[in-house]
Amino acid sequence: MASIHHSWRFVCCIFSVVIHCGSAIYHGYVPSPWTLAHATFYGDEFASETMGGACGYGNLISNGYGTDTAALSSTIFNEGYACGQCYQIRCVQSRWCYAGYTTVTATNLCPPNWSQDSNNGGWCNPPRTHFDMAKLAFMKIAQWKAGIVPIIYRRVPCNAIRKGGVRFSFQGNGYWLLVFTMNVAGAGDIKQMWVKGTKTGWIRMSHNWGASYQAFATLQGQALSFRLTSYTTKQTITAYNVAPANWKLGLTYQAKVNFH
Repeated sequence: MASIHHSWRFVCCIFSVVIHCGSAIYHGYVPSPWTLAHATFYGDEFASETMGGACGYGNLISNGYGTDTAALSSTIFNEGYACGQCYQIRCVQSRWCYAGYTTVTATNLCPPNWSQDSNNGGWCNPPRTHFDMAKLAFMKIAQWKAGIVPIIYRRVPCNAIRKGGVRFSFQGNGYWLLVFTMNVAGAGDIKQMWVKGTKTGWIRMSHNWGASYQAFATLQGQALSFRLTSYTTKQTITAYNVAPANWKLGLTYQAKVNFH
C-alpha cells in the first residue's frame, strides 16, 4: 500500500469552518468538533467478514446495524465503552475522495499490529486514531482502490439511525446473566447497567466486554427490568418489565424506552 504524504492546509480549512456551525442537542449531547484521522476498510462487498466483532452485536444485518459500521483503534475504542457510538466521516485531501460524508456505528476493535510501522501498515497502533470501515461504508466516502485515505470525523447523536427501544440479548446460564445492549440512541454508549427481577432489588451489573454487562445472580422465573446510564452524557433511563418471567437465554427483548 503506497504511503501518503500529508499537507493538512486544505483539511484544516474545512475543520475551522465546520466546528463553528450550530448543532442540535440531544439529552445534553452535542456533536463533537471535526478531527483529523485516517480510514481503511476490511471485508468485502458482502460484509461477511464484518459480522460479529468485539462489541458482541452478532449479525449486524439482522440486529439493525447494517453495513455502515467501523472498527476503531484502541485509542478511541476505550475498552469497549465506545461500542454503539456514531461517527460522521468525510474523506479529505485525496484524489480518491467522494463528496459528502457517511455515518457509521462503532461495532468492532481494530487491534494494533506492532509488526508494522504505524505509518505503513500498523494503522491502528496507538496512539493513532483510526477507523477500519466495512468496505461498503468506505466506498461511500472514497474509491476502494485508495486503501487508506485521510479523513475528518466527529461524534454525532445516534437518534437518526437508532429507532425504537433499547434491545437486550440474553446469554449465560441459570446463575450468570450476560446481556448485550443494542440499538442505543442518544450518544449510543453505555457506562453502567443494573437489572431488577420481580423478587430482587436493583443489582449492579459489571462490564464484561464491548456492549455486554453481566450479573451473577439467579434471575430465572422473574420478569426483568433494566436501568442504563450513558457513558457520554451520564443520563440514566429505566426500562421496566423488558423480559417476561418466562424469558429464555438466546433471545432478544426490546424495551419501550431509549435515549431519544
